[in-house]
Amino acid sequence: MKSTAFVKISVLILAFFSFNTFAQNVSNSRIFSGVVVTPQFELVPGVSIEVKTSNGNLQTVTNAEGSFSLQIPNENISVRFYGKSFNQVTRTFTPEETLTGLQIKITYLVSAVNESVTIQAESTTPEAEQRNDTVYKNNLFGRDDQVIQTLNAGINAGQHEGGGKSLEIRRFGFNLDHGGVNGGVKILVDNFQQNQGTQGHGQGYLGNLKSLTPELVQDVSIINGPFSSAYGDFSGLGVVQIRLKESLPNQLTARIQGGSFNTFRTFLAFSPNIKNVSTFIAYEGSSSEGPFKNPLKYRRDNFTGNFTYKVNENEAFGFKFNGGRNNFFSSGQIPLDEVIAGRLDRFGFLDADNGGRVKLGTFGTYYRKEWSSGRTLRADAFVGRSLFDLFSNFTFFALDPVYGDEIQQHDSRLQEGGNVQFLNPYKIGNRQALLTVGGNLHFNQINVGLYPSVGRTPNRKFLPGNIDNADVLYTSARANIANYAGYIQNGIDLANGHLHLEVGLRWDYFSFIVDGFEQSDTFSFLKGKEGAYKFQPKAGIVYSPFEKFPISFYGNYGRGISSQDARGIIRNPDSPKISTTDFYQTGAAFNSAKFSIAPSFFFIDRSNEQVYIPDDGSVEFAGRSRSYGFEVKTSTRINRYLSFNGGLTQVIKAFYPGDFTISGERIMVDSAPHTVANGSIILTELYGFNSSLNWRHISNYGLDGEDDSIRAAGNDVVDFNLNKRLKKWIDLNFSIDNLLNKKYYETQNYFESRICPTCAIESRIHATPGYSRAFNIGVTFRFWGKN
Repeated sequence: MKSTAFVKISVLILAFFSFNTFAQNVSNSRIFSGVVVTPQFELVPGVSIEVKTSNGNLQTVTNAEGSFSLQIPNENISVRFYGKSFNQVTRTFTPEETLTGLQIKITYLVSAVNESVTIQAESTTPEAEQRNDTVYKNNLFGRDDQVIQTLNAGINAGQHEGGGKSLEIRRFGFNLDHGGVNGGVKILVDNFQQNQGTQGHGQGYLGNLKSLTPELVQDVSIINGPFSSAYGDFSGLGVVQIRLKESLPNQLTARIQGGSFNTFRTFLAFSPNIKNVSTFIAYEGSSSEGPFKNPLKYRRDNFTGNFTYKVNENEAFGFKFNGGRNNFFSSGQIPLDEVIAGRLDRFGFLDADNGGRVKLGTFGTYYRKEWSSGRTLRADAFVGRSLFDLFSNFTFFALDPVYGDEIQQHDSRLQEGGNVQFLNPYKIGNRQALLTVGGNLHFNQINVGLYPSVGRTPNRKFLPGNIDNADVLYTSARANIANYAGYIQNGIDLANGHLHLEVGLRWDYFSFIVDGFEQSDTFSFLKGKEGAYKFQPKAGIVYSPFEKFPISFYGNYGRGISSQDARGIIRNPDSPKISTTDFYQTGAAFNSAKFSIAPSFFFIDRSNEQVYIPDDGSVEFAGRSRSYGFEVKTSTRINRYLSFNGGLTQVIKAFYPGDFTISGERIMVDSAPHTVANGSIILTELYGFNSSLNWRHISNYGLDGEDDSIRAAGNDVVDFNLNKRLKKWIDLNFSIDNLLNKKYYETQNYFESRICPTCAIESRIHATPGYSRAFNIGVTFRFWGKN
């Protein structure tokens, strides 16, 4: 009994002293936490923080949302906030001061070391948005359009032929076709332009995105207009810069997935752990039949690699390569009146030979160097080769009632180019400024043609009765296009960082050389050389009136350009060779640690434009056009695990100011929705679960600028993704595309067609159906983690 009592007393004494020691430690320490922002309240990740105490130094780094938290002694401390890309800030704190919920402001010398011109942060502003790699590494992707849909940002993308062909892009009330008309949206991958000029199927064609592997995406920057001097051609309605990883966190990564419609996909990557080297090599293979009656037979194989050698902390050079192939059949765009009448299935077809094949490869080298002053030099060069053949039949038997209207569009292309950029931070008095100068070269040698075909054999022009048929056009041309550009941009902070001013100027020169012919009912040469240049001014202002309240007011102006198809320029040399887009935007941004919102108003003024139609060799002239409306983007962190983000782009009106109908009404810009919205609820790291529920919406929209009754249907689509980490080395992935099984059409166009040789020619809406509900499941393996 005595020994038992002695043990109990000993335990009580030990517990008392342990509690007393714990209480003393608690009373002698406290939490040091807050967020690091720019003077414009943009959240800044990756800031190093060093706390000097009497017992030594403590260190931490801000997370992806610019936040930090650290337990420190309850004493006088000195804290240093530092990093390569911004001015160092040192603060001292006493024990009496509140050290939680702090807001620390820093100023950038230059943007983070990558090819993006925007700060890589989770903040929201009217002019730019960012996406990190979370959505790309956790979600399952079966089609390239799903990658583009993650951008949102008012961008509506629709499949044209079931997934094999480039997407149709619509933004701010304009239909950009495949990315290059009506102002264009410029998309780059590691600074390599994806838009192809004078392409076999359409100006600014974005087919190269088929070789993009989602798991390799590091981050994405979206500039909402032509506000940066670094970008020229096709930048009128925005710039999307996709940056790929230089290495992977595990030495071996593998993903296997399968799902509805006989969809299978594999991803395999090897990324060795080598001192001073960041490298990987990766393979992606994908196949699917799709929901179509004419099986898609879609097959995609991509190889991607990177090698970066880090000379020292401030200097690196490397090489990148990407190659792929893509083969597919498709159902094309089918007449909706036949579907409504029940004579044609929603996933049916009229021509079984539609489809295509693509092979492409790019190789690039890059160099970057920083000096202790913050000066930064970036340079890259690239060469690319692609082979493209697309077989389409849009009008069925309207032009050739005997053999049908099938065409082959061919594009064989060699590209070379380079980019150089020098950033020089400096001060005028105590005012921080940044001067950016740079240049771009881009050359294309193209063998491009339109060949009438039957059963994918390009001989229809020479079949009986067609040599003299003016509606059966045969074209072939060799085109050489050169683009030379230089730019300068300067930004300066005034009023103790509360006011930021930005001005820039860009100059682009294009030369167009064509040597070819066109054969309809007559034979004519298409040969000549033309050139044109444009200056593009830029300006921006950001005003943050308050020291603590995180709101900023923005104003941006930029002129963007879009080059025209070289064949149209040579045929009509007096027509516009380069169209311009003047983009005005004003708005505000509120960015706190848990809530962000950015409302803005935009006004877009486009010049006259000449559009060469590669489908039939015709040229369309579009008059001056305008669009105006507003946007709202928001994100909210509900709690540690749950967040919401969403956006709304509302076009109030899009019209041709100089064109009127016979009755005196304005002719409207058609073929693009006026309302584009998205919303996502995101679950992060709850017992190893990551999940998202994503909604996207477009309104119905007009397809004829003179007849508002001819309209395309809108849609609302919901997708679900779930990821569960089972072990440190294995994840389970699950997704449901089109969760509510919505029946909708992705791309809708209004034109004439004849569905059988003896049928009448009718004007009708033609459409590509969206996929029905699809289930996908996958397993991701990660072995031999680094560090």
